[in-house]
Amino acid sequence: MAKVAYYPGCALEGSGGPYDKSTRVLVKALGLEMENLRDWNCCGAMEVKNIHPMLQTYLSARNMAIASEQMGLDTVMAPCNGCYHNLKKAEYETATSAQAMQTVQDLAKKADDPVYNGDVRTLHLLEWLMEELGPDGIKQKITRSLNGIKIANYYGCMYTRPRQIFPEKDQGPGSESSYKPHFMDDLLAAAGAVNVDYPLKTACCGGAHTLSDSDTSTQLVLNLLQAAEDSGAEVIATECPTCHSGLEMHQVRAETEFGIKTNVKVLYFTQLLGLAMGLSPRRLGIHENVSDSIGLLKSKGVI
Repeated sequence: MAKVAYYPGCALEGSGGPYDKSTRVLVKALGLEMENLRDWNCCGAMEVKNIHPMLQTYLSARNMAIASEQMGLDTVMAPCNGCYHNLKKAEYETATSAQAMQTVQDLAKKADDPVYNGDVRTLHLLEWLMEELGPDGIKQKITRSLNGIKIANYYGCMYTRPRQIFPEKDQGPGSESSYKPHFMDDLLAAAGAVNVDYPLKTACCGGAHTLSDSDTSTQLVLNLLQAAEDSGAEVIATECPTCHSGLEMHQVRAETEFGIKTNVKVLYFTQLLGLAMGLSPRRLGIHENVSDSIGLLKSKGVI
C-alpha cells in the first residue's frame, strides 16, 4: 500500500474538525499510511481566482510540489471537495497548457518554493479508499454493521465538475462516475448501510453564497434535506466539509427563520465507516457535529 501526503486544507482545521478527526482515526484503523503535507498552504478556495486565476493554480501546484520535491511522494490525498477540485484543476491546466506550467514554475522560483513538474496526482479520500481497499477490503474490517441504516449519499457539485479535470473518471468498471458517483455508496453498503435512491447527490448546496445570499443557500439545502427524507433516508452522508457545514447550519436556519423542520441527520462518511469498524463516537468526533445523530444511532443499534 502506497503512502500519500495528507492535505487537510483550511476547512478541516476549522469547521470541518470532525472530518479531520474521523479521517485520521479511520485511516489508522484501516492500516493505511499517510503523512501530513509539510508547510501546506490554502488551495486558493473560491476567492483567489477572482484576483487572478493563475494565482489559484500556483497555490495548488505548490502543495503538489512539496509532496514530490520535499517528501518524495507522488500522491496528495485531499478529503475536501474544494481542495481536491482545485488541485485537480491545477493538474489539468499545467498538463494541457505549457504557458500555465511555465507561469507556475516561474512563480515558484521567484518565491524560492519547490518547483512543480507535473509528477504528482491528487486523490480524494473516497478514491484512495477504493483504490487501496475497495468494498471487499472494507468488509474485512467491519466489526459492527451499520445495521441497514438508510443513507442518502451526498457528493456535492465539486467532486465531479467540470468533467474535463477528472480524466480518471468514467473509465468503465471500477472507475468513479461523474454522472452518478457511487464510491461512497459502495463503501457504506459494504459496511451494512442501505443506500436510498437519492436524486440530488451532486446538486449544489449553495456553499459559495452562504454569506452573500443566505436565503438562497438555505433554500438549496432545504431541497437536499427534503429530497433525502422523501427518498426514505435517515442520514445524509457527506464527504466535503463545506457541504457538511452548510447542511447542518441551514437545516437549523430553515427551521428558525422559515419554520420548516427536517429530521434527517448529517454525518461524514468517515464517521459512519468508523462506527462500523467499532470505533467510538467520541474518537470519530460525532459529538462535535451540529446535527445530533446519537439518538438515531442508538436506536439502530449502531452504537
